[in-house]
Amino acid sequence: MKYILENPVIGHIAEQKYKTSIHWRNGEFITDEPEKLGGRDLGPDPYTLLISSLVSCTLATLRMYIDKKGLDIPEISVSSNMYLKIEKGQVVTYFDREIAFGQILMEDTRERLQQIAEECPISKILKGNAIVNTVIRTNP
Repeated sequence: MKYILENPVIGHIAEQKYKTSIHWRNGEFITDEPEKLGGRDLGPDPYTLLISSLVSCTLATLRMYIDKKGLDIPEISVSSNMYLKIEKGQVVTYFDREIAFGQILMEDTRERLQQIAEECPISKILKGNAIVNTVIRTNP
């Protein structure tokens, strides 16, 4: 097994309600819950982070493809949101993603860019089977 990240993302929470510190390879950021859920809204909540992962991955994947193919598409924007729906007694998560380009594109180019967006790694993870392995340990 080879991890995707060289070092794991590490999070910590103390006594301030729902405020967490997340440490990643180049720094640290704060997450929090919205005020309506008892947090102070000092940073993005977990849903926002998840959706942001899809947005940023889509943008980066499209930019890589556009640059590699030498296409003249200087501007891309992506907006996304999610909702939960009960279907056949189970909760199903839906992600809506809208991709906008700063100009009119030929239909074949638009279709190819949509295919490329579907291939972004986060999109694949969200559509595929993910397994979360959890180990509990104590630090005396």
